[in-house]
Amino acid sequence: MDTVIFEGYGLIITPWKLVGYFGVLLFSGRWVVQVIYSKVYKRPVLPTIFWYMSIVGSLSLLSYFTFGKNDSVGILSNLFPAGVASYNLWLDVRRRKDRRPAQA
Repeated sequence: MDTVIFEGYGLIITPWKLVGYFGVLLFSGRWVVQVIYSKVYKRPVLPTIFWYMSIVGSLSLLSYFTFGKNDSVGILSNLFPAGVASYNLWLDVRRRKDRRPAQA
């Protein structure tokens, strides 16, 4: 996956860089989603999609830093957020499940 897709203007794009860009887009874009939800509800809100975007973004960045760049700093800086987001998603899903009315 080190094949160069595009090279020009001092920029080299490989498939692994596309994985990294996708991860950055999701990991950063989750804050845009959070702001939109907070504006709608007129209070700070972390919607469930925030945690999904965190996990997929972190895993994409982990893949990029592990296989595409082999960068231990990038691996460590994305490993912890992936774990925290997974735990928070689990709590959110469990809370939603507990709030559902019991079916007879």
